[in-house]
Amino acid sequence: MARLSDLPEFERQHHLDKIRDLPDFGATPFVPGPPLRERRVAIITTSGVHVRGDRPFPPGAADYRVIPGDTPHADLIMSHSSVNFDRSGFQEDVNVVFPLDRLRELQAEGVVGSVSDYHYAFMGAAPVRALEAKARELAALLKKDKVDAVLLTPV
Repeated sequence: MARLSDLPEFERQHHLDKIRDLPDFGATPFVPGPPLRERRVAIITTSGVHVRGDRPFPPGAADYRVIPGDTPHADLIMSHSSVNFDRSGFQEDVNVVFPLDRLRELQAEGVVGSVSDYHYAFMGAAPVRALEAKARELAALLKKDKVDAVLLTPV
């Protein structure tokens, strides 16, 4: 992993500016919930994965795609568009960015209660402030589906 100090000045400044632009949500109190073995879990990824035939993510996209849990691996496409992005892990094993098989194994072992029927993908590198409205929309969908835990796979 690169360190800020290893980056050229313009790139270092770009990343620092992104951090300063993060919204302040204030203090969020801890709210206890049921044990993990009773929780319904969904995956949220920023890998730019979507179902074949769905619209690809354009550069800077701040929306999300719905991925039904029964989507075959062969029908998952990655439209993440960055010259710095290495897709080889995804090409070898989709679980690297979208670990649905691993989540199902955890359900079978009784570690998690259930796996959501729907999962969600964003495109990484979207403007942070542009994501908030879609994140709130997605939170409502998760609540409607009784999801009370998410597995985040930031890519």
